[in-house]
Amino acid sequence: MYHAHVYFDLSQESQATRLHHEITANRDDILRIYPLVMRKVGPHDKPMFEVHFNDNQQGFVNWLDQHRKGLSVLIHPNTGNDLQDHTDNAVWLGEELPVHVDTFR
Repeated sequence: MYHAHVYFDLSQESQATRLHHEITANRDDILRIYPLVMRKVGPHDKPMFEVHFNDNQQGFVNWLDQHRKGLSVLIHPNTGNDLQDHTDNAVWLGEELPVHVDTFR
């Protein structure tokens, strides 16, 4: 399983909401999509929402890259090693943002 964290500034809330709705309406390969979190949480440096998906066989990552409209997205596997998943195993779409890895130690 993989997680995608879609980050936004509060000024981009409507853009993030639109993307959240697009994913919900157009992607049947998504396992779960979580509501927008309007604050920093855990290791994440900005508000975000999270999407869980099995793999990229149906092209979700490419679709997300084409529809993210400038929002930064962290994609990582869920192996149980949070530190490695959010760093060494991570892929970014757009600008790479800080991840506060001290929360994993």
